[in-house]
This record gives sequence, structure tokens and C-alpha cells, in this order.
Amino acid sequence: MTTFPQPVHMSPRQEKFRLEYKNQISPIYNGLVHIGFIYVFGLLLIFYCSQHLENPTLAWLTIIPVAVTGNLIEWAMHKYVMHRLIDVFALRSIYDRHTRQHHQYFTDTDYTIDTTREFRIVFFPWRVLTVLVVTGTLFGYIASQLINANTGYILFMTMIAHYLIYETFHYCCHVQENWFVRNMPFINTIRRHHASHHNLGIMMHKNMNLSFPIFDWVMGTSDVKRSLLGTLFNGYDETHIDPKLKPIIEKFKSEKVQDEKVSLDGPILTSEESVTLEK
Repeated sequence: MTTFPQPVHMSPRQEKFRLEYKNQISPIYNGLVHIGFIYVFGLLLIFYCSQHLENPTLAWLTIIPVAVTGNLIEWAMHKYVMHRLIDVFALRSIYDRHTRQHHQYFTDTDYTIDTTREFRIVFFPWRVLTVLVVTGTLFGYIASQLINANTGYILFMTMIAHYLIYETFHYCCHVQENWFVRNMPFINTIRRHHASHHNLGIMMHKNMNLSFPIFDWVMGTSDVKRSLLGTLFNGYDETHIDPKLKPIIEKFKSEKVQDEKVSLDGPILTSEESVTLEK
């Protein structure tokens, strides 16, 4: 039985990419300023909305459909935009940053960072939060007109909170191994889940959720075969990994295979491997 986490091993291919990427980061980039903007601005927005709530009572139920919808959008964006090239400016940029950069920088054998400058490859650019604010404001306004102001504010707050949870969970997936990420429920699940997603063989098909793997379970794209609760609370357990995936996962850990069968646009799979991953 394999154990997680496995010993860190960086291939020459990955090491070369990391060095080139780090050399291209602007000298004025500051990782702490980057995430400081995301969290301070995001939390201030949530606080501002919370101050405008007036006896919300049942309006809090808005959280449920918005959170579930957000989880679906997170899954779909990851699968169909971040890992499928759509040759339109903004969508092409997302694909390039994720598949051609993030997935070259991190693999399932070395998925951690060492410095705050590497926040550049972990966290979304600040403009993503700006787009989310505009979108959330639009949907919040519509909800306030159709239902009431409380519903609009809570919808907006939930969207921002989901984004902050996404970024926090993603950071916990790429930080160095520690007690917190190893033992905290949901965090340990998503850390193993996401590390497995970074396997260069299955990265285009499996483990698309980055907060809670709900729609990976619904859509059958989780690498583990368990009930919904088992999937959510799987932690570091690797005993439930789909046996059909194991040969592909092991194959693409090989440096030789990575050199010969992986491009910036993902793995070169056999027809049999493609069929297995689509199931």
C-alpha cells in the first residue's frame, strides 16, 4: 500500500521549469502584499455586507444553493477552462497560467513551495477577485430585487467567502508538510486530493475540485471510489484510489515518461489510458 505524503522528488524537467519561472517573476513582486490584498479586501467586503443585514433569519439559507452552485462552477471551470484550451484572450490566459505553468511547476512528487515569492504560482492574480466582485454585485442586486436585500447581501458574502476558502485550501495544498495540513479535516482531504491531481498522467481528468470535492464525487472524477462522506473525510488515506488509475499514476511518476510523454499542454496518453480516464 502506498502512503501519503510520499518522499519529495523533483525531476530535472521540473527543476528546470521552476528555475525559469522564478527568473521571470518581477523583482517588485511581493507575495505577502499579493495575498494581503486578497484577504484584507475580501474580508472587508464580507464585513461591509454583514453590517447591512437586518434580521436575516431565513435569508441565511441562501448560503446553501450559492455554495453548491459555486462548487459546481469551481469544478467546471477547472475541467473545461483551466485544462481545456479555449482560444479567447481571457480564457486562453487562464489555461496558460494553469496547465502550462502551474502544472509544470508542481507535480505529485514535488508539490510544495519554499518562499513567499512562490505565492505568484499558487494564488490567483488580484484581478480575479475584482471580476468576482463585479459578478457578485450583479447577482446580489438581482437577488435583492427579486427577494430582498438580505438575500442579496448574503449571496455576495457567500461568493466572496467561497473564493477565500478556495485560495486558503489551495495554499494548504502547496505549503510544506506540517501538523495542521496533516490533521485538519477537509484540509488533509483536499491536500491529498490535489496532490494526486498534479500527477502528470491524470491531471486533465481527475480531482477538479479545490475546496470540497463534492462535484468530483457527483461527476465521477474523483480518484477515490467512496461514498460522499467518505470522499469528503478521506484525509490522507490512499487505500480507496481507483485501481484502474494506479498504473497511469505510477507510469507518469517516471522521469523518462515525463520527458517523453508530457508537453506543456499535458500528457500524451494511449487510447486505452484515455478511455480509462474518461470513465
